Amino acid sequence: MAGHSKWANVKHKKARVDAQKGKAFTKIAREIMVAAREGGADINANFRLRLAVQKAREANMPGDNVNRAIQKGAGEGEGSSLEQLTYEGYGQAGVAVLVDIMTDNRNRTAADIRHIFSRRGGNMGEAGCVSWMFSRKGYLTIEKIKGLPSEDDLMMLALESGAEDFKDEDNIFVITTSPEDFERVKDSFTEKNIEFSSAEITMLPSNAVRIEDPEEAAKVLRLLEALEDHDDVQNVYANFDIPDEIMQSL
Repeated sequence: MAGHSKWANVKHKKARVDAQKGKAFTKIAREIMVAAREGGADINANFRLRLAVQKAREANMPGDNVNRAIQKGAGEGEGSSLEQLTYEGYGQAGVAVLVDIMTDNRNRTAADIRHIFSRRGGNMGEAGCVSWMFSRKGYLTIEKIKGLPSEDDLMMLALESGAEDFKDEDNIFVITTSPEDFERVKDSFTEKNIEFSSAEITMLPSNAVRIEDPEEAAKVLRLLEALEDHDDVQNVYANFDIPDEIMQSL
């Protein structure tokens, strides 16, 4: 879990930079289109679409862009040609890697992702080779700042609203939920004006690979960042655990 929270922090910082380039907007728009295509354009009846639109708002994506993406997905536009795939493989030190894809050209994207794995010292594997190590979960983090309720109060609120777990990890509290209970738990905190530093449905690993060699750690992060940079990649998940002092130096 610790590895996930550290990688999530790296991704969120990078997402802010990508948003300035418009790259993040393209990926979010694709998510909105596919969500609208599969579940309809009614944000109140489409959980996946609500999450995608919330992500768009957090990235300061213009409302017109959001509406156009919903219309494209719900109609016969660009969203109808996008295919969802998951690629799996291994990085340095045997780190398991899952890659969520949205593409209009499966063969091109598969070749690109295989090349990235190979070039960065990893190996793209067969379907199912690492996915069994991950579970789909709601994942929420609260930054430890002044004015928060006590840890005990936060834990009780989380568990009473349906969370599966509550943990103290360094400078954040981490709450995990089932995907079905994610919104209820999130809303319980929002009603008490408690803000999350991140709130998402993600894939959490059941175990982690500890990496204490700085060079190996750097190689793992470079692989994950190269995958994230590909236009067709929506999300990258991995099961590494890099010590804080090494992570900070990188």
